[in-house]
Parts: sequence; structure tokens; C-alpha cells
Amino acid sequence: MATPLFIFTALRGSFKVKIENLELLSVSQIQEIQSFVQKRKGVFDFNTYTFIIQKRLEFNEFVKLIASTSLDARCKDNPVILQVKPRVGFGQYKGMQYAELPDSYLVWLQGNYSGPDREIIESELKSRKL
Repeated sequence: MATPLFIFTALRGSFKVKIENLELLSVSQIQEIQSFVQKRKGVFDFNTYTFIIQKRLEFNEFVKLIASTSLDARCKDNPVILQVKPRVGFGQYKGMQYAELPDSYLVWLQGNYSGPDREIIESELKSRKL
């Protein structure tokens, strides 16, 4: 019988766990994981092999939590480096991230904007292949 492999990712006010080898687990193991998630009012998503629980935990706290249950699982940390994405500081899209802007507006900015965010605009256009 396979041992579940949990890939832990801490989020701002919650944490997400991907079960790397879900397809190799027995039905009883999956039911045990579901029970663990439900007891903590979490959400189990079979499409992505993940569950999310709305509680802020660090990796070492998660490992202790798993050890205190009957779940026999291996845990790995997936540290996420939160990136601050630049936001528009002017006009009708003020406050939105450049990545959220419509293509047409980015193209318009390319021809009409000459301010300090010019490099961000060019980078976004390049990433969209526009």
C-alpha cells in the first residue's frame, strides 16, 4: 500500500496540500484523508488532488498535526515566495494589476504612455506576445 505524499503550501490565511500520489492510494486511505479535511472544515478537490483548510499553519505545525492523527503520510514543504505585482497608478484601471488589463488597453498604453511604468507595460506586452 502506498504512503500519501502531501506537498504543503502555506497561504495568507490558509494552507493548501497537494496529494502527489492520490491515484496510488486505496479507497480507505482517501476516505481517511477526506475525514481529516472535513473535521477541519476544509475543501477536498479531486480534480486537482488538493485540499485547502482555512487556518494559518506553518509547515512544521502541519507535520505535527498529521503526526497526531492516524494518517500515515510523508510531508514536503513547498515554500511560496509571494510576489508583489505592479499595479496601475492612474486612469480608469487605477489599482488593477498590469497583468489584469485588457490587451487593447496595454497596446494603447504602448503608443500613448511615457511614464515610469513603461518597462512594466513592455514586459507585460512581451509576455502576452502582443
